[in-house]
Parts: sequence; structure tokens; C-alpha cells
Amino acid sequence: MSPEVHAFPDEAGPAGRFAGALGLPLRLIRPHAFPDGESRPTVTAMAEATAILYRSLARPDVRLMPLLLAADALRRSGAARVDLVAPYLPYMRQDRIFTPGEPLSQAVIGRVLSGAFDRILTLEGHLHRTPDLAAVFPGLVARNAGGGEVLAEALAHLRPRVSLVAGPDSESAAWAGAVARRLGAGVLVAGKRRLGDRDVTVQYPDDPRLAGAHIALVDDICSSGGTLAAAARALKAAGAARITAAVVHGLHDARTVRALKAAGIDRLIVTDSVAGPGRRLPVAGALARAWREMDAA
Repeated sequence: MSPEVHAFPDEAGPAGRFAGALGLPLRLIRPHAFPDGESRPTVTAMAEATAILYRSLARPDVRLMPLLLAADALRRSGAARVDLVAPYLPYMRQDRIFTPGEPLSQAVIGRVLSGAFDRILTLEGHLHRTPDLAAVFPGLVARNAGGGEVLAEALAHLRPRVSLVAGPDSESAAWAGAVARRLGAGVLVAGKRRLGDRDVTVQYPDDPRLAGAHIALVDDICSSGGTLAAAARALKAAGAARITAAVVHGLHDARTVRALKAAGIDRLIVTDSVAGPGRRLPVAGALARAWREMDAA
């Protein structure tokens, strides 16, 4: 039997686009919460087919337990294999112990999800100090699809043309460069110093290309917006005429959008890997291509 896509009702839109891109049916999971807060999701029975569970894991602490229960329900309902398609994968940033007494969060999420799923697909995972997704999920088939192609496609249609792609820190250098190559644009990366969760300083090297330019400021995640705002102010101070911020995972709220505009960002582009304010670019096509490649490997 052909695979089926399963999703919680709050993600029927993006999950439906993903299922449509694969030509597969979408089955909605029926959530239920007991008075004490425990979850009991109910799934559609399957018959020895692959179940693809689509779930973006922003706000992970309230989503992980229902996800794990749904995966268990799919297996007990006849699924031969259960794949996770998580457009946003959490707990990737804590990939080492920075201060004694902290957890190794990436290893914890790796163990938890490895016990529930057979294959895992995500989009632009936060793997700056991790070689690849297989290191997070040893022994599992795991794929990290690139989000840069989605952003580059949107940026390519902007006028005036983007002439320079700017990364806000050294961690963004590799894929800021990849976006720049797709656009045929230059690339510039800032130095960043983090003073706290919401307090950063950003400095770009002197570069004559900044004067009067339309800059694409790219990053994988926008949460508080502090890094993007600091980068935008630095770019404006250096003479940039227009700044379009392009972000894969928009974890921010409407207040952050207003703060980014106040910092000098003229336009904000984000994908629908996470629900939130503003029009969001669908990632269904990129995820569908990556799932087909993973399935064929």
C-alpha cells in the first residue's frame, strides 16, 4: 500500500500541501486532552503501509508527548514504518556543554525521537557544530533538507535586484554563501558577540559594495530578532539602501516584526516551517523532494 501522511488538525494546511506534493492522502489525528492535561491522540488505522507523521516542533515541550503517543498509536494501528517529517526540529543548539551543569539537549532529543521513528526528515536543522543529522540519530535514516533554496527562489524575484547576501554571524557563512551563489550575488558575513539571550553586537567589515545596495540578510532562525535587528542597524550604518531579511524558521511574534522594521528591515520573508505572523513561503515542495530522495536511498 502507498504511504499516508498524518498530521494534527492545527497543521492541516502545511501538512496538506506536503501530502499534495507527494500525491498522498492526508489523515488527521484526533487530539484529546484529559482534565489533568494528559494527551490521548487517536489515529486512522493502517494496513502495513508507511505512515508519515508531519509535525513542526516549535514550542516542543507541549508538542513532543502528543507526537510520541501518535507515533505509538500508528504502529499499534498497523503501520509497517513510521517516518517523522519535522519542518522545524528543536533542541539542536545545545550540542555541547557550554557551562558545567547543563544538559546535552541535542543528544536527549536524538534518543527520544530515535525510539519512536524509523526515519527522520527536517529542514535546515541547527547543525552548526554537528557534522550531519545522522550524528544526532545514529543508526537511523535521517536527512536534513536545505532551506536556502526556498529563500533563494523568493529573493530572486525581488526588485530592485539583491546585490549582496549578508550573514549575521560566522555560523551563517556556509549557507549565506549558498544563497548568494544561487542569486549570483556577493556575500558578506558579520562578526557577532552574544552578551545574553536578547543582547548581541554585530559588526560588518568595511566594504564598498554596501553603499546604496539592496541587501538580503539571511539566517536560519529568528526568535527574539535581536541578531537580525543588530545586523540591520550595522548594515544601514554602512550605507545599505534596502534590507530584505530572509529566514527559514520564524519563531518570532508580531512584536518582533515591528522591532525588525524599526531596526531598518524593509521586508521580512519567512517559510511556513513554523506557524506565525505574516505571509509564509510553503516548504512542501522542498520537503517532498527530500522525502522522495530519502525513500529511494
